[in-house]
Amino acid sequence: MEKQHLVDELQLSEAWRLFKIMGEFVDGVEALYDLGPAVSIFGSARMSGDNPYYQKALELAEMLAENGFAVITGGGGGIMEAANKGAAEKNGNSVGLNIKLPREQKPNDYANILVEFKYFFVRKVMFVKYATAYVIMPGGFGTLDELFEAVTLIQTDRIRSLPVILFGRDYWAGLLDWIKEQLLSNHMVSPGDMDIIHLTDDPAEVIEIVKQASGLKSP
Repeated sequence: MEKQHLVDELQLSEAWRLFKIMGEFVDGVEALYDLGPAVSIFGSARMSGDNPYYQKALELAEMLAENGFAVITGGGGGIMEAANKGAAEKNGNSVGLNIKLPREQKPNDYANILVEFKYFFVRKVMFVKYATAYVIMPGGFGTLDELFEAVTLIQTDRIRSLPVILFGRDYWAGLLDWIKEQLLSNHMVSPGDMDIIHLTDDPAEVIEIVKQASGLKSP
């Protein structure tokens, strides 16, 4: 009887977890369903305000807001804070999809639309579902995870084709070289897969790529 009681409790716990997961999906959709064209910006939470990439993320987010795009980030510090700040300061929609972690991540002060998540995979769906493009600023494992998940989803036609923009030639060039030398040369990926990824140091070029992906034309 005691063993059966433990099994019943475990099943009940798992069932309630499913309801929590569904609830996070509902919260995300309700917050973002009418967001309009948006760009997801990823990057390190550990960059301070005097870092050049922080300043570039701020500048890029300002330009996106001025061109009518919402900015979506992970809601934390560093690059995420810079992007949310840039969008908010230009009166744009500044979205923070914050993840609850035991350390390091707390919401920044610049997201005017904030949604908090416990489950990484629910949060990732929100990044994908509402993005016109991805901008990947320098970052660590979490940033790499978002980069390769986005490329994989596009490569396998699980989501519509959208540009994945690596910002920072000095930071990302070595990774792209390795992909070409190892993955491409050994036929682990196809030549066309490389077209998914764009590399730039120029915020204005990012805007042009995003506009083209959105079917918009520059004046």
